[in-house]
Amino acid sequence: MAKKRRKLNKDFERKVYSSKKNVELVLAKIYDIDDEDIQKEYMSAFNSVVNLYDQLKEDYEQKGFNDNSEELLTNYKNSFNVFESEFEI
Repeated sequence: MAKKRRKLNKDFERKVYSSKKNVELVLAKIYDIDDEDIQKEYMSAFNSVVNLYDQLKEDYEQKGFNDNSEELLTNYKNSFNVFESEFEI
């Protein structure tokens, strides 16, 4: 049986790409922290954001744009905003 083609969405792809760049930037800033304890604390707190981004990216790569896509993006953005509000980076 032929595999179903995934539905693409250019606007959503830009949002996923932008999310990737935001995650990479914050990770780079965390890795630049000299104090190991503080770095671990930031990394621990940021892991949930990274996991949500990974889910978002994986879902889009596997299934394309679907009913769940916007919800995954919203969850990622909310988590990222909470991290930014709680941690000065």
